Amino acid sequence: MKLFEPVTMKRLQLKNRVVMAPMTRSRAIGNMATDLIAQYYSQRAGAGLIITEGISPSPNGLGYARIPGLFTAEQAESWRQVTKGVHDRGAKFFAQLMHTGRASHPANLPKGARVVAPSSIPLSGKIWTDSEGEQPYPVPQEMSLADIKSTIGEYARAGELAIAAGFDGIELHGANGYLLDQFLNPKANKRTDAYGATAEGRMRFVLETAQAAVDKIGGDRVGIRVSPYGVFNDTGAFEGIDQFYAELSRRLSAIGLVHIHVVDHSTMGAPPVSADVKRLIRENFKGTYILSGGYDRDRAEKDLAEGKGDLVAFGRPFIANPDLVEKLRDGRTLTQPDKSLFYTPGREGYTDY
Repeated sequence: MKLFEPVTMKRLQLKNRVVMAPMTRSRAIGNMATDLIAQYYSQRAGAGLIITEGISPSPNGLGYARIPGLFTAEQAESWRQVTKGVHDRGAKFFAQLMHTGRASHPANLPKGARVVAPSSIPLSGKIWTDSEGEQPYPVPQEMSLADIKSTIGEYARAGELAIAAGFDGIELHGANGYLLDQFLNPKANKRTDAYGATAEGRMRFVLETAQAAVDKIGGDRVGIRVSPYGVFNDTGAFEGIDQFYAELSRRLSAIGLVHIHVVDHSTMGAPPVSADVKRLIRENFKGTYILSGGYDRDRAEKDLAEGKGDLVAFGRPFIANPDLVEKLRDGRTLTQPDKSLFYTPGREGYTDY
């Protein structure tokens, strides 16, 4: 089956086309990688490629409780045991860089950090904090031009630290209503300067961040995740969205990114992603295309055979099935995860499946 065949992704040789999708798990005590995190990822290294949970490139991006960071040498060193464990089992490993932007609360941030966003528009609803329980989302500070430039630099520096920690590359999290996506989406970006106002303006922060990362570590080490039609964190479709993502993917391809990872959460109740926009991204991005969205073995095989993508990402099935690749290959029944343990600290519901 094509899903289990080796494949080349520029300089990387993957042992199969199965990708472990990034999933927030909230086990990073003190925002550091731990022995438990190392065990979790090495258990799942049957995948050809693993993309980590979101790792913040900035103190300002640590918006959720117990998510890891990658903006200090100490944090990078904590990831070395994790990357070694994954590589020892033959998988390739990318760090997903996720700045939460306005999806944040001061109680989850270190001293001196700020809740920032393209515009001062708070999210609806509440966010969990370990110290104060559920809290309403605060009004974020609109980023100044100096903030934007320094944040782009933080992404590039985090890319360098990722390579120093032993990762094979990084994935920029430009999806699901986090900072990069907040700039892309007009529901979150109401700026009137060069980083908003027009479609080109809304793309600018993402394109400059991608270019800065490529300049630091090379395009064969930088990918991106996007979520057209996604509604998470108060985003959603907008006028001209298909052509917007066609042009964005063309420009990202020209920068030389190694992969584009397209989110489709329609199987989890989100609006379906237009087949047209998927096709346009596929046509305009010349690197590796990662499919995602509620896949099982048969659907993955079908879409690979039809050329809709090059790799297939599996998310929640990996939580309760560390041996997912073997189970898919053998056609075995999958264990169902305990959703109440997705974001709790400790090994239960994490490394004990």
